Amino acid sequence: MDRFTDTAWADTATIRRAIDEHPFLLGLRDGTLAEATFLGYLAQDAHYLLGYARALAMCAAQASHPDDLSFWARSAHDAIEVERTLHAGRVLDLDAAPPSPAGTAYVTFLLGAAARGSYPVLAAALLPCFWIYQDTGQRLMDGLDLSGHPYADWIQTYGDPDFAAATARAKDIVDRCASNSSASVVADMHAAFATAARYEWMFWDAAWRGETWPAFGDAKGRATSTATTNEAIEADSHG
Repeated sequence: MDRFTDTAWADTATIRRAIDEHPFLLGLRDGTLAEATFLGYLAQDAHYLLGYARALAMCAAQASHPDDLSFWARSAHDAIEVERTLHAGRVLDLDAAPPSPAGTAYVTFLLGAAARGSYPVLAAALLPCFWIYQDTGQRLMDGLDLSGHPYADWIQTYGDPDFAAATARAKDIVDRCASNSSASVVADMHAAFATAARYEWMFWDAAWRGETWPAFGDAKGRATSTATTNEAIEADSHG
């Protein structure tokens, strides 16, 4: 019988191909991605990782096995450390780059899964962030000479063997959850995994487009001008 993770990975092949072929990832791979676009992504990632860490902590609280609790709690801590170390000194004041619609929707989805209280479904929803980043980082590490690469630190973070080990552990937990769950719960796990994978594509696409919330007129009907996230970051980096 196929493992849950094997089936879920195969079922999201089209989504993952779209991620691989996205211009953001292509530019990240060859180093041609505009710095302002990358900084916009990092700002959004900083917001996202705080929400993701909360969802991981809630997953730890729902875990019945002590080893699972320890893993999810450690992962929540690690998410905060990544936000602090990878983003330190590179991102403007986050007030100038509020959470994007895509990032907000992704975090809301994860916290909603946590609030509903199904540990297997929450674990499945959290897995794509581990796995897609690990897969992307590993393939970039294997195929690139990173000397002088402008985004080498990002690639090395997600191509790191320790992150691969954490991803493998998350996959094992999710597979065990699926093997101990009813068919209806497993179906919900697959739906959660696929939705999170779609949000991964949406997150990178939003960073590529410099997505912001729509601007509306004020009480007097005058148009309110809002710079895109990338424009705000570029202005800050030159200011």
